[in-house]
Amino acid sequence: MAELSSSQRPLRGALVGFDPRNPLAGLVVFQYNPDELSRSLSPRTMPGGEDDANSPIVGAPVEVISLTAEIDAADRTGPLSAGDVHGPLAALEMLLYPRTSAVLANEALAAAGTIELLPVDPPLTLLVWGVTRVLPVRLTAFTVTEQAFDAALNPVRAQVQLSLRVLSYSDLPVTDAGHHIFLAHQVAKEALATRSAVAGVAAPVIAAAMRAVPS
Repeated sequence: MAELSSSQRPLRGALVGFDPRNPLAGLVVFQYNPDELSRSLSPRTMPGGEDDANSPIVGAPVEVISLTAEIDAADRTGPLSAGDVHGPLAALEMLLYPRTSAVLANEALAAAGTIELLPVDPPLTLLVWGVTRVLPVRLTAFTVTEQAFDAALNPVRAQVQLSLRVLSYSDLPVTDAGHHIFLAHQVAKEALATRSAVAGVAAPVIAAAMRAVPS
């Protein structure tokens, strides 16, 4: 069978955590693209207005993405060349850890009697799911099931369930790069929705809806 050309090979999804001190530690390219990706969106309303249909929308919806990633050391290429899946699992887990340097700095400040410790901000993390969906996210849940082990008890196959909270311009300050990344994502989504309406049977539907709205 002829091999696929580079233009025909499917893109791989990835999680990218930006840490200038260690730029490679936060790069997690999915070995296999998950078969499913579930998304839940809840409107962002005024406090207490979640159940009120007339409550005004005050920002981008709260979106949570869930997916299951599979890692198998039988594919001994790239990060799995060591023969186990410790490396990819560690890269995912590090998205939840503060930097060791920040931990040590705070321990030194605490030992010196300093009351105010250094804040440990999480790195900007992006879910890259194709060229049209790049989203700032925060990993909120991580469940790993190690399914097979070698003779030294190193895991050689694992399944990782991830829950990702999308961070929008309603969550991030304007000085944060993620603020503008999400804004660009929404602009692209608005354009996609408009094209979809134009390509469909939007005109009769809109006309019917306008007639139903009281003047």
